[in-house]
Amino acid sequence: MTKKLDAFLRQISYLPKTLFLVWSAARGWTIAWAILLIAQGLLPAATVYLTRQLVDSLVATMNAGASWDSIQPTLLIAVVMAGLVLLTELIASVNGWVRTAQAELVRDHFSALVHAKSVAMDMAFYDSPEYQDRHARARDDLNSRPLALLESSGTLIQNSMTLLAMGALLIPYGLWLPVALVFSTAPAVYVLFRFNLRNHDWWKQSTLERRRTQYYDMLLTNSEIAPELRLFNIGPQFQVAFQALRKRLRSERLELSKRQVLAQLGAGSVGILISGMVMVWMIWRAIHGLVTLGDLALFYQAFNQGQSLMRSLLGNMGQIYSHALFLGDMFDFLALKSQIEDPPNPIPVAPALREGIRFRQVNFSYPGTKKIILKDLNLTIPSGQVTAIVGPNGAGKSTLIKLLCRFYDTTAGCVELDGADIRNFSLQDLRQQITVLFQWPIRYFTSAGENIALGDLRGGSDSEKIEAAAKAAGIHDSIIRLPQGYNTQLGRSFFNGTELSGGEWQRLALARAFLRKAQIMILDEPTSHLDSWAEADWFDRFRGLANGRTSIIVTHRFTIARQADMIHVMDQGRIVESGTHDELVAHGGLYARSWLSQMQTNNGASTTPLRPISLGLDLRE
Repeated sequence: MTKKLDAFLRQISYLPKTLFLVWSAARGWTIAWAILLIAQGLLPAATVYLTRQLVDSLVATMNAGASWDSIQPTLLIAVVMAGLVLLTELIASVNGWVRTAQAELVRDHFSALVHAKSVAMDMAFYDSPEYQDRHARARDDLNSRPLALLESSGTLIQNSMTLLAMGALLIPYGLWLPVALVFSTAPAVYVLFRFNLRNHDWWKQSTLERRRTQYYDMLLTNSEIAPELRLFNIGPQFQVAFQALRKRLRSERLELSKRQVLAQLGAGSVGILISGMVMVWMIWRAIHGLVTLGDLALFYQAFNQGQSLMRSLLGNMGQIYSHALFLGDMFDFLALKSQIEDPPNPIPVAPALREGIRFRQVNFSYPGTKKIILKDLNLTIPSGQVTAIVGPNGAGKSTLIKLLCRFYDTTAGCVELDGADIRNFSLQDLRQQITVLFQWPIRYFTSAGENIALGDLRGGSDSEKIEAAAKAAGIHDSIIRLPQGYNTQLGRSFFNGTELSGGEWQRLALARAFLRKAQIMILDEPTSHLDSWAEADWFDRFRGLANGRTSIIVTHRFTIARQADMIHVMDQGRIVESGTHDELVAHGGLYARSWLSQMQTNNGASTTPLRPISLGLDLRE
């Protein structure tokens, strides 16, 4: 019981947090909204009160005979009531405008919070299914829950004001009447809160299944997957999987809904019984002349509206509780703490790398896994040179890049720049010294010029620098042949977009990397989408651009690796060989055997390759 109470209090605590964020996002609009809600809450009670005056005035007029003097008070009350109706409509219209402005500001504010947290979180969170679930729930709740909570809170305030006013009108007829009003809706309260909690528990437990349906939906509708879907005829397979999951989720949701409807029917019956008994009592009093017809009209409207308001009020409370449950997921997400953070007293990064980069006794396993990716790894990369790192898939090559960029911290050992542990630098200063072309270049659906400019936002949109970077990457000639040149919209997701080939997208990403004048340049499989002719041309360009900069190339291609100043061969998380191409071939180790195998394969001297796969090196690229 204590645990349930603690959970309830924790969930309700999200309400003031949300309202505080609403206040922060739209303070002026929120004040106007609150004033209008109070006015909307009091106007119905005023109308009910005037109804009694109108009925009693009509009775008096009928008894006195139709004359201007007797009709005038009745007409005055009718005019006032008409004015209240007009005022109610006016306030409702103005409130709609205020709510729209408030809602837009609140939505943008919450979006900014979730986006900022998503960008700031450690890369390790993306490796965690639990984080993916939290992130999915936070995004699902983002577009609707804060605004729905705001709407429910507003209706709660309005209905509360109206209910208090109606209760005040009922008190003269008996202090027990407001109590009866509350008891008539008590069963509905229990049903409401119980099933809101059940619905939230189901929603939370079904997160993984709902994410899978989103994944299948993406597979069935994504343009990049469409060719393979058709070639292998695997669309029906994913359709069946999607429908099976949806059937399960649908049946669970319908079963919950059926139980809730039955419970609500029972609670409603209790409310009708209590209200019927109260109305019979009031009619009995009217028959015996204890109350006037105006009193009866007021009582009927006040009690009837009060009961409807009570149900609506409890519905609002249930909705608020439900939204608070779901918003708990968003606040839990916003409360996540990063492990990769700036040190308390960061030291400045040297403007120029003098000695180089050193991995000292580095051990590393990805968070949440036991697999050792790097083990006692020692590696020195001299400044101002081009260093190639080769090795099989899974040897840890890309992990080195992630550690150097400090997307992760080492499990043991350290990474140093000129002898200083990179954990002593601020993240922004460290990463500003590094430019990276990742293994799978991102396709940004903006203009060609904007695509390149993303490489260094500090430089703005300097067209000369952008064009120079494009020429260095060998993509300039392709860009100027596009319909609007550097202003051409790329990708077919937007109107008048132009699609590029895989090699062109990679060259565009290279230009982005080149634009950033960082002292450390990292290229992960930089020519994987280029043919052999384009590859040779690209490396000639790269050599000139890399002059004086510390460059690291992670590659499977010996044609690229052989031109580096130094080659390091990785296997099972360690450096197993180092040297120039000629030195490694002369050494006769793993690199030499793989190189020999490639030469024999290319010359047709061997029909069976000599196990380059033992190194995991794709020598056919």
